[in-house]
Amino acid sequence: MVAYLEFEKPVADLEIKIAELRAAAGEDGDVDISRELERLEARSAKLLASTYAGLSPWQKTQVARHPGRPHFRDYVSLGFDHFMPLGGDRLYGDDRAIMAGLATLRGRKVMLIGHEKGHDTVSRLEHNFGMGKPEGYRKAIRLMEMADKFGLPVVTLVDTSGAFPGIEAEERGQAEAIARSTEACLALGVPMVAVIVGEGGSGGAVALASAERVLMFEHAVYSVISPEGCASILWRTAEKAPDAAEAMKLTAQDLAELGVIDRIVPEPVGGAQRDPAAAVATLADAIDAELEALVKLDSATLRRQREERFLAIGRNL
Repeated sequence: MVAYLEFEKPVADLEIKIAELRAAAGEDGDVDISRELERLEARSAKLLASTYAGLSPWQKTQVARHPGRPHFRDYVSLGFDHFMPLGGDRLYGDDRAIMAGLATLRGRKVMLIGHEKGHDTVSRLEHNFGMGKPEGYRKAIRLMEMADKFGLPVVTLVDTSGAFPGIEAEERGQAEAIARSTEACLALGVPMVAVIVGEGGSGGAVALASAERVLMFEHAVYSVISPEGCASILWRTAEKAPDAAEAMKLTAQDLAELGVIDRIVPEPVGGAQRDPAAAVATLADAIDAELEALVKLDSATLRRQREERFLAIGRNL
């Protein structure tokens, strides 16, 4: 069942009407409703396309958080082959919010790391809603170093509202783990491609996204703080979140213009949640194309390009 967002209500009304018409036709096979169905479906498709063509930054934030969007395990099953999960930071334990392992993409072996939010209450609790703890970032560091040792490109899928802010995470060195994970990304001597597939929130996202090529789904968002958090600081109320989202320049289109990301990956009409398989296939093609160009570069060039890329952000503003 499709979960509709508030701004999708006109589309929802049409699609419900189409479903009811199909159900009625099934009960009475003598009535030909094919032309009416065709008209309504065309109208619905046009409305959906026009709605998503003009989304505001706040609406894109809602799409990026949609519970039906693909998550890490969906990307593994739909876009990668021969996934072998690897866990543990060899210091404290395993963090289920950040998953990782060896995988194959279009015949190329890679180290795949990413956030997993979960799809229902049980899995969301298991994966802590995608909010990584220190052991998750230390696991990422360990596996990035392993990839570097064996010459495997690193692919990261970022989808988190931010690193876990709980007391136990602070006690185990959350800030230090995030900083060292960011450092590990920048020090890699192998190609690294990071993709913001949903939410890219704060240091919890940057710690897995400091790559020489940063891609972003068309309706994903990437920011230093959530719109609600920003609004609470500036206006003392989260109700101003839509205004904050507008000012924060957190959409893929804004960030491409600012040079924060390198490539926007298109989504199916209506967002990745409408057709996860198509969205993942498109993303896999984009990642493969980026890796194809990067694997030709030596380690020194990769590190230099990565450094220059991040030092250049904001210089021409």
